[in-house]
Amino acid sequence: MSIEVLQKRIKIVLGIFFIALVLSGLTAIPLQWEMALLNHWFGNGTFMEQLFPSLSHWITYIHKCLTETYKNYPFIPYGTDWLAFGHIIIAISLIGPWRDPIKNIWVIEYCMIACLLIIPTALIFGSIRGIPFFWRLIDCSFGILGIIPLWICRHYIKILQRRI
Repeated sequence: MSIEVLQKRIKIVLGIFFIALVLSGLTAIPLQWEMALLNHWFGNGTFMEQLFPSLSHWITYIHKCLTETYKNYPFIPYGTDWLAFGHIIIAISLIGPWRDPIKNIWVIEYCMIACLLIIPTALIFGSIRGIPFFWRLIDCSFGILGIIPLWICRHYIKILQRRI
């Protein structure tokens, strides 16, 4: 594989990861609207209640809690705005490896560590906060799915290091 092909692949993987990170962060802003849609499609009284009742009840419960919280405590969603900000800032850090992957491989490794830390964070704090286990597994999947493109990118960077 040529140096140019490696560099192109690194940029493609980073670009996809960058977009996914920004989009996943931005979904934290219209949370109440998103939960209203999920509740309408999958909450109590939908086909999902027959297939996966615990998931359906959980979605309806979250929708109810968000609606009440946003109405009574409108400053609370500011926390999810900061969550979106954090995702965007982490995505911006990927500009370094985009421009100079060898020099900035540490950013990729840092993001890989962050992906790994999603798992104990979701399992420990999700348990403390009363999040159902199936939902904590969904949260863990973001770390597992996130580390895959980062590992591929790191692999390409390591090959690139040996070629230069």
